Amino acid sequence: MKNLLFIAGVLVYLLAASSSHAADSLPKVVTAFASFSEKEAAIFVAEDQGLFRKHGLDVKHVYVSSGSLAISALVSGDAQFYTGSPTGATLGAVAGGLDAVFIAGLINKLNGAFVADASIKTPADLKNKTLGVQSIGGGVWVLTMLTLNHWGLDPKRDNINFRVLGDFTVLTQALSSHVIDGTYLTYTYATKMERQGFRILADLSKLPVPYQNTGVIARRSFINAAPEVGERFVRALSDGVVFAMDPANKAAVMKSLARGLRLPRTEDALEGYEGMLTLYQRRIYPTIEGIRNAIQVIGTTNEKIRALKAENLVDDRFVKKLEQEGRF
Repeated sequence: MKNLLFIAGVLVYLLAASSSHAADSLPKVVTAFASFSEKEAAIFVAEDQGLFRKHGLDVKHVYVSSGSLAISALVSGDAQFYTGSPTGATLGAVAGGLDAVFIAGLINKLNGAFVADASIKTPADLKNKTLGVQSIGGGVWVLTMLTLNHWGLDPKRDNINFRVLGDFTVLTQALSSHVIDGTYLTYTYATKMERQGFRILADLSKLPVPYQNTGVIARRSFINAAPEVGERFVRALSDGVVFAMDPANKAAVMKSLARGLRLPRTEDALEGYEGMLTLYQRRIYPTIEGIRNAIQVIGTTNEKIRALKAENLVDDRFVKKLEQEGRF
């Protein structure tokens, strides 16, 4: 049903686009995202500021409920790009034969915060506790596992249990009602929980853990067949990052964040905006070391994923061209 709904939405978009005036005809591109957070700021900004059209693309950015659905859209050709990370769904698809590669890296480190009950004062206090995740192998789980590894904690040895719940709204509700003892949250949600008396055990962006966080994923066969589309998309994304990082554009960026995250007030995007500034960098190369870290974590339960080579999951030709032009 989710696949049918996604395809139906894309078809409606394409049919509407096909009825537009021929003079405004641009290549139609659909990009999917499954992370509902400030990490998507550059995409929201690029849409609102007309940066995709500036570079000759008509882009529709579609939210889907999971990385698995986004990958399915890439496989079927209903989406050309996916702004996501090397989760179990992504790496599993590659291990199964999908020719997916990272062509840009928006965020190349951990982000967000690990939030826990006020009674938990140190990472060691997480032993024998229950942590919330969206799915086993998903982005929240991977970020949680990388954080636990950094702290020297092992879920099996230390009796740390995972409870699969849902998105960040559900995770915060579960934390508030003490169904779970801790969870990973984006900055916007983490700040709200801190105000309610919960403890932020760590700002993950400050941990020395390389990770390919939000990146641009495409099929190698697609960018080989239409390299101009891949290049235009990366150029627009680069412009979006530059715009978002400029303090003079704070009001416009917060407005785009509020719209993209469906926040009731623009000022509600302040925490997300400030968190975004700590994450973005102009040099948007994918990080091979960060992908390798994800393979090591997820590969502990999947032999085929464990055999993947991080170098084979990167195609940075478009980013290299930007650097050669002096963009970074």
